[in-house]
Amino acid sequence: KDGQTREHALLAYTLGVRQLIVAINKMDTTKWSEDRYQEIIKETSNFIKKVGYNPKTVPFVPISGFNGDNMIEASTNCPWYKGWEKETKSKATGKTLLEAIDSIDPPSRPSDKPLRLPLQDVYKIGGIGTVPVGRVETGVIKAGMVVTFAPAGVTTEVKSVEMHHEQLSEGVPGDNVGFNVKNVSVKEIRRGNVAGDSKNDPPKGCESFNAQVIVLNHPGQVGAGYAPVLDCHTAHIACKFSELLEKIDRRTGKSVED
Repeated sequence: KDGQTREHALLAYTLGVRQLIVAINKMDTTKWSEDRYQEIIKETSNFIKKVGYNPKTVPFVPISGFNGDNMIEASTNCPWYKGWEKETKSKATGKTLLEAIDSIDPPSRPSDKPLRLPLQDVYKIGGIGTVPVGRVETGVIKAGMVVTFAPAGVTTEVKSVEMHHEQLSEGVPGDNVGFNVKNVSVKEIRRGNVAGDSKNDPPKGCESFNAQVIVLNHPGQVGAGYAPVLDCHTAHIACKFSELLEKIDRRTGKSVED
């Protein structure tokens, strides 16, 4: 009631998250009531179905985060609970939240695409120099590479790449890396810039683009002239809607109004 579960489920689905786990927390406050557990499953299944998820693919795990029940080890407090199951590519079963997390199919890591590395921070480290930090989204970053930062328009060589204070031969998608760059001051690049391989489709800034937008909730009308702040990877930037092209059905992707 008035919580954000519905909004978070819609947001996750909208952003392309197709694997979901429902952890039903604070079960200790209901004295581990099976009726309450089933009631929550029924209610949650209904609204995640409306969002686009198939409840058969979703594990429902009764937990107590405060006491640690069913988090890492199966709890003895709910003898009625026989475990969760889900049907994706194959059928999976388990009892704990950890097992549910371990049953997620890992995403494909697009290391063959051109490098895209949005900067989370830029540090100046004594004796080393400028060290941008961020997560590799696509492609690979390695020492000796010449990278371009957009939209700053700065090009430089990568001296070294490290993760958790250890040198890496290369950073791949999913890695949170820091990399040392030659002859670039911390004033020239900043959070929200994107690093790419200068020889392989480097990123560029843009003046305008077409976007598909879902309005989750908004008090007024959204139309031409509307000026929101755009959050894209680590960048936050003010922009303006210049014109609305069409309305589309969120579930089918088909146009309903031009």
